[in-house]
Amino acid sequence: MTHDIVAAEVSLDNVHDAKVLPTLLNPLRRKLGHVYADGAYDRKASHQLISCKGATACIPPSKNAGLWEKGHPRNEAVLVMRKEGLAHWKKISGYHRRSLAETAMYRFKQLMTGKISLRTYNGQVGEVMAYVGAINKLNTLGLPIRKPRV
Repeated sequence: MTHDIVAAEVSLDNVHDAKVLPTLLNPLRRKLGHVYADGAYDRKASHQLISCKGATACIPPSKNAGLWEKGHPRNEAVLVMRKEGLAHWKKISGYHRRSLAETAMYRFKQLMTGKISLRTYNGQVGEVMAYVGAINKLNTLGLPIRKPRV
């Protein structure tokens, strides 16, 4: 596991996260096993795209989510959450792996000091992609090793 950022997209603040998913996944040539995403991506279009890429969607359904068509893989998540709760679903689905992406975003924001300095959209896209390249280069040098607390 490299912890590299393999896809990035800069969108306007009025664009829903799920609308950007095709832009992130379609260019990827690598085989995807799982796609971990937050509840904002719990839409049929997102699940369909992830399935078309040959991957398994690991997206928590909303608290009051209904079942989709019979046999849809998401239904299992809905049923487990209804019976056992969200924490149990996260544990059995491996959803905790999403925290690796959150950690990468933290490193990204630390590197760029939490702000983008350029004012034009195209400039901001270039700046973000330069930071992505820098983080991936830093990853080749090594990442901190977490030691368990005693």
